[in-house]
Amino acid sequence: MNIQELKTLGALKKHGYSSKNIKTELRDNLMQKLRDKESIFDGIIGYDDTVIPQLINAILSQHNINLLGLRGQAKTRIARSLTNLLDEYIPIVEGSEINDDPMAPISYYAKDLVAKEGDKTPLAWVHRSERFSEKLATPDVTVADLIGDVDPIKAANLKLSYADERVIHFGMIPRANRCIFVINELPDLQARIQVSLFNILQEGDVQIRGFKIRLPLDVNFVFTANPEDYTNRGSIVTPLKDRIGSQIITHYPKTIDLAKEITSQEVMKQDQSNAIYVPELAKTLIEQIGFEARDNELIDAKSGVSARMSITMYENLISGATYRMLTTQQKETSVRMLDFMAIIPAITGKVELVYEGEQEGAENVALLLLGNAIKTLFNQSFREIKKLSKPGATDEFDAVVSWFMENSSFSLSGDLTDKEYAKILNAVKPLEDIVEMYQALASPADKLFLKEFLLWGLVEYNKLDKQEDKGGFQFEDRVLGSFYNN
Repeated sequence: MNIQELKTLGALKKHGYSSKNIKTELRDNLMQKLRDKESIFDGIIGYDDTVIPQLINAILSQHNINLLGLRGQAKTRIARSLTNLLDEYIPIVEGSEINDDPMAPISYYAKDLVAKEGDKTPLAWVHRSERFSEKLATPDVTVADLIGDVDPIKAANLKLSYADERVIHFGMIPRANRCIFVINELPDLQARIQVSLFNILQEGDVQIRGFKIRLPLDVNFVFTANPEDYTNRGSIVTPLKDRIGSQIITHYPKTIDLAKEITSQEVMKQDQSNAIYVPELAKTLIEQIGFEARDNELIDAKSGVSARMSITMYENLISGATYRMLTTQQKETSVRMLDFMAIIPAITGKVELVYEGEQEGAENVALLLLGNAIKTLFNQSFREIKKLSKPGATDEFDAVVSWFMENSSFSLSGDLTDKEYAKILNAVKPLEDIVEMYQALASPADKLFLKEFLLWGLVEYNKLDKQEDKGGFQFEDRVLGSFYNN
C-alpha cells in the first residue's frame, strides 16, 4: 500500500516511518538524485557552471539561502524548483494549523490531541507541491503577517489569558512549518520586521507581543534580493545576513544561444504561432537587443534588463506578424524586419533610463537599441563595413547602393502578401548576390529575411535611407533621398 493511505499514528509507527527535518529531507533527496545522475533543476538555463553548483553546495550544507541578483534572473523559479527535492508526501496531525509532525508535535493543539488519542491520532497527508509558501516583502508587511498575533476574540471565547498559546493566530511562517518559505525582495522589508526573523532562523523561538513561546519551527528559508535595493530602497540588516547560510549571486545569460533557449522555453504559445515562421536570425536579433540594452549608457545598468524583455519582444513579434497575416488574408507567413516595429512597446516598458535616456525618449532609445543590434548581427552575418575605403574602390554593398540610385522607388509596405514581398526583394539582384556569397546554406525563407535585414543594415551604416511609407518603409539612395526630401 502507499504510505499516504495510512490514517493513524499507530499505523504510521507500525510502518516504520521516521521523521526528518526539511533541510535533511532536501539534502538526502538531492544526494540520491546526484547518485542516480538525474536532472535536478529542470528549466533553469545558463547556470550549470555557476549558480547550480553553489545551490547544490548550499543544500548539502543545509543552509538557508539568499539569491542575490537583478530582476529577471530566475531567482523565484529557482526557489520554487526546490519543492522537487522534497518527499512526495509527509504526514501531519489532522487539523493542525502548522503541519505538526505526528511523531514530534509542537503546537498545543497537536500535543493535546496526541496525548488524548495516542496511536489513534488521525493523520492527514501533504503533497510536496503544497509545501511552498511565498511572501513579497513590502513596507506594509507586519510582524503579525509573518509570525502571528494574539487573537482577543479567541481569548474571550475560550476565557484564556493572552499569554496562553491557544489564543495565538499564527502568521505565514508558523503555517509554513516543514515547508520552504520564500521572502522575495528582502531589502524592502522594514528593519524592525527583519529583526523579528532572528530567533526563528537561529533558535526557533517565536515572540508575540512580548510572550516568548518555544516553537521549534522546521522551515527552509529562501530569500531573494536585488543589489539595487541595497542603495535605493533598503538593505538587509547585518545580523540577519549573518544568519543566512549561503548567498548565491545570479546573472543574465552569458551567450546569445542560452538567451534564445530561455526565451524559447518561456514564450507564450499563441494560437497562430504555428502559422508564423520565425527565421533564426530574427530570434538572434531579439536576444541581441537585450544584450545591447545591458551595455547601453542610456539605460540604468543597476536596474538591469530582465530576461522577460526578450520574452515579451518575441511575443509582440509573433503578434505583429499575425496581425499582418490576417489583414492580408493569408493562412501563414514568415516574420519580416517590418514586424520588429511591434516590439518597441515591449522595450519601452522594460528598461529604466538614466537622465540622458529620459531626455532622448524611451521610444527613440528602443529604436537605437534595435539599430545597434542590427549593426552587430550585420557584421556577423556578412562583414563589417569600414568607414574609410580606398578612393575609387567598390565592393558588393556598393552594388546595392548603385541599384537604388537607378531604381529610386522601392517600397516594402505592410500590406504585401508573401508572394508580393518576395517578388519585390528578389528583383534586387545585388541582394541575391550578397546573400549567396555569405549565407548560401540558408533556407529560402531565411534568405528572404536576410535580404530585408541587409537593407536595414545598410541604412544603419548610412549607405541607404529609409522612410516610413504605407505602413511600411521605402528604401532609397541616401543622396537622392536627401535631395528629394529637401
